[in-house]
Amino acid sequence: MKRWLKAIILTYLCLLFFGSFLAVGLLWTGVFEKSLPFISQIKIFLYYFFAGAIGGSLRHLYMFCSHYMEGELQDYRKWIMYIFYPIFATGTGVVAVTLIQSGLFLIEFTDYKDTPYAPISIAFFVGFGFNRFVNQLNVISKNLFQANNKKMNSSEINK
Repeated sequence: MKRWLKAIILTYLCLLFFGSFLAVGLLWTGVFEKSLPFISQIKIFLYYFFAGAIGGSLRHLYMFCSHYMEGELQDYRKWIMYIFYPIFATGTGVVAVTLIQSGLFLIEFTDYKDTPYAPISIAFFVGFGFNRFVNQLNVISKNLFQANNKKMNSSEINK
């Protein structure tokens, strides 16, 4: 991988990581709500979104630096992972918290003084382990929507 491409990917991941922390801080202090009043309606989802971004970018920063130090950044097909996985992790963090809050996974969050620490933490962990979470969703989806393998004849259908 060319040196300039490594620099671009590293800069991108750092901006995503530190920018997400900055965005959470601005969201927490209400700066966004002053300039964009509709933010208050989606504020909680933005916390999950940025927590997923922090987790996804942290993991891929770690992976990028580890592969760089070991001289394993030779395959151009792998650099795409460093660009897109953190982006996918942002939305996946929101989806994970929404699935949990819907009761689908039989997990409940305990409220602690009206602060969403547990859901934000879950969004972070899902962002960090994005590919593992998606693999588990795939297993759940296959089991949940498993088609009946037994073919029914026409007399069974009419019953």
